[in-house]
Amino acid sequence: MKTLRAIAFAAVAMLMLTAATEQKMTTIFIIGDSTAANKDTTGGKQERGWGMVLQEYFDVDYIRIDNHAVNGRSSKSFIDEGRWDKVLEKMQPGDYVIIQFGHNDEKPKADRHTDPGSTFDYNLARFVRETREHGGIPILMNCVVRRNFFVPAPSSGQSSLGAGALDDELLRTTTFKDGVKMIEGDTLVDTHGLYAVAPRDVAQRMNCHFIDANRITHDLEQGLGREASKKLHMWFLPGEEPSVPQGRQDNTHYNVYGAHRVASLLADALCQEIPLLSKYRK
Repeated sequence: MKTLRAIAFAAVAMLMLTAATEQKMTTIFIIGDSTAANKDTTGGKQERGWGMVLQEYFDVDYIRIDNHAVNGRSSKSFIDEGRWDKVLEKMQPGDYVIIQFGHNDEKPKADRHTDPGSTFDYNLARFVRETREHGGIPILMNCVVRRNFFVPAPSSGQSSLGAGALDDELLRTTTFKDGVKMIEGDTLVDTHGLYAVAPRDVAQRMNCHFIDANRITHDLEQGLGREASKKLHMWFLPGEEPSVPQGRQDNTHYNVYGAHRVASLLADALCQEIPLLSKYRK
């Protein structure tokens, strides 16, 4: 009889321990674009999204990063393609959702374009509202900066490359010799405008967590300066990197080093905004 009681007690204890362990696991979902997305690493490819390496900065026994960011997506296309519904299906009460769009919302294509102060804000608010309806905790982030040190055109006061001319997806296949030959200065020039402002506005209206990723990455790029900041990106001279033998001039997408620098800074910002997460920061 004593043996049976001991076995039953051990079984109950094991079930309680298993349940406690399961309760400790929290998922941080990421929805966004190519700057955060998982990348193909076959053949020694060097491109990385910051969301792809974020797991390395949190204890995997307690925090699981589930990265749903995809190349070329805007807040509109992410919803229209059913990608948001898949996140909602997986979400559990207490999970977090990092929401970061803007790079592709500003593109003119009808299947991606939204307007800040209007449709862009509406989509961000929808992500926040539906995350809360599923018991999750939304975290709005604005878009990371592009490495844009191009000298502004004298007539307009704007970058002569222009935000509308920057297609993040095409940069991935642009060789060094095909790159835009522009004069660069010492000051980082903004390319996002109100698309970097709207997430903060929505966060304030909805009392939502907000991470100023635009400011964080601006300070990183500007602090490194015109030349050193290239080391964050897929910027390689011909023959410098075997996976892109013809070279690459990509001021948007991160390489391994850049993704880790940005992910580490954003992990710090997450822990500052949500102190509970600091317990699991590696």
